[in-house]
Amino acid sequence: MHITTQQEKDILDLFKKWTSEKLIKIEMLPKSGSNREYYRIWSQTKTAIGAYNEDRKENIAFLEFSKHFKSKNLNVPEIYAENLDQNIYLQEDLGDETLFSFLSHARIDDDFSDELVAIYKNVIKEMPKFQINGSEGLDYSKSYPRYSFDKQSMMWDLHYFKYYFLKLANILFDEQELENDYHKLSDYLLEADSEYFLYRDFQSRNIMIKDSKPYFIDYQGGRKGALQYDLASLLYDGKAAIPQPIRIELLDFYIEETSKYIPLNAEKFKQYYHGFVFIRIMQAMGAYGFRGFYERKLHFLKSIPFAINNLEWLLENAKMPIEVPTLMKALKAVTKSAKLKELGADLEKLTVHINSFSYKKGIPIDETGNGGGFVFDCRSLPNPGKFDAYKRLTGMDKPVIEFLDNEPEMQDYLSDIFSIADKSIQKYMKRKFTNLMVNFGCTGGQHRSVYSAERLKKYLEGKYNLTIKLRHREQENLFN
Repeated sequence: MHITTQQEKDILDLFKKWTSEKLIKIEMLPKSGSNREYYRIWSQTKTAIGAYNEDRKENIAFLEFSKHFKSKNLNVPEIYAENLDQNIYLQEDLGDETLFSFLSHARIDDDFSDELVAIYKNVIKEMPKFQINGSEGLDYSKSYPRYSFDKQSMMWDLHYFKYYFLKLANILFDEQELENDYHKLSDYLLEADSEYFLYRDFQSRNIMIKDSKPYFIDYQGGRKGALQYDLASLLYDGKAAIPQPIRIELLDFYIEETSKYIPLNAEKFKQYYHGFVFIRIMQAMGAYGFRGFYERKLHFLKSIPFAINNLEWLLENAKMPIEVPTLMKALKAVTKSAKLKELGADLEKLTVHINSFSYKKGIPIDETGNGGGFVFDCRSLPNPGKFDAYKRLTGMDKPVIEFLDNEPEMQDYLSDIFSIADKSIQKYMKRKFTNLMVNFGCTGGQHRSVYSAERLKKYLEGKYNLTIKLRHREQENLFN
């Protein structure tokens, strides 16, 4: 195993103590929207997810909530081992299938099948178990950064939206009047019953599907709050793009299920619900702006068009018994922004990420959150690196290109890959997917993989209207 960081070593040591077995492999998982690092580790008979997070209080919240929910027989990962002094812990490996990835593969065009509705209903059946049963006996003093979704929490979210979305998207507004509306909206939402566990980020990427059952992760930001917020998070999850009639059906189903646990006034619940939908969408758009506009992580910007679609419907249909005219004006300006619409149109294009790499240093990590793509092994092909004339060259140099151009085995190999790529790209473009990753690996990441990556790029450029991002990882490393 190739160990590169101290946290990897610490996690492996913790894993050894837990399993007492010979280690086989450790693999870093793709990063999402946080600074936490996750690793999948294998031994002879066991696997676990190792986590490294420098935020000690957040770690404590996750570990304490996990143990409490497990004691309530809720579907959360089991905690195997922890070392808070080293900012690490081990948790149960629930696999790679999230609700979002399942939705992406099962959905054809805009169709939302009965199967998908059934899965969402299974998820919704679990919600009151967390919100109501899970709240009983929960030590909210471990909540981080706030004990409850109170006035301060709401204002943080609203200012996040103002500074990292409205201002960076050049949306004009009156600062004081918007602030007044923020207070009016938050005061109204605080009238809702808020004595329940609020998961905080209850969305499709934080719900795992294992053995056809939903499991739940990433609730370390949980706190006491209103029931409506988590339902808004689930049903208005941007890229999930649940059709509005299905949202209405699922809202009614949630009210029916939750009424089995506590008395619930459906009309009053729905009044507050739309207000929580607005604040949740604004919080999400603040995150898209921070990660996308500010940190320049483009895949976060790809969620903006979905959020705008949700805002358009809400502005036309949602009713609240309060007037917040400056906020509504700013939200309408977002939906009308030519800049944002242009951004959305450009980002809807498929991006193909092509990488060359050395197997000695591991397969490249997919940072788009799309779950990876193809990995092609070039090591069985004729290797120019065995000849002195080519040893200091790469697959971008003319002598190596000529060598591999004249190898029938290489050309047959690429022909098969082009055919596979064609089928996936055509399907991805039809289904409006935005990312596909294609990796070529060889022994040193210098000749065959580089040549193959370059050839695929040239082939795709001549055939499709898409964005291509080419990276020769080991060649970059030569200069780092």
